[in-house]
Amino acid sequence: MNVTVTIAHMSRSDEPGTPRREGDAPNPVWFLPVMVGFLLLGLAWVLVFYLSNGVLPIPGIGAWNLAIGFGIALIGFLMTTRWR
Repeated sequence: MNVTVTIAHMSRSDEPGTPRREGDAPNPVWFLPVMVGFLLLGLAWVLVFYLSNGVLPIPGIGAWNLAIGFGIALIGFLMTTRWR
């Protein structure tokens, strides 16, 4: 038997007759837009902070704006680990 055929056969997970685990359910429709939204909002937050020389998006908290921006982006990144 050809090795590439064997590897291709072993890598198939959606073969007929293979039971699906409950944890393999697809994501809800809202998951992708929310995930991308968090990633883009965090990026936009950090860009606004740098382009405004540290004044915006929330005046008065200084470099904490970076923490907020990276925190929002981190939420989006953590959501990518659950993407199916």
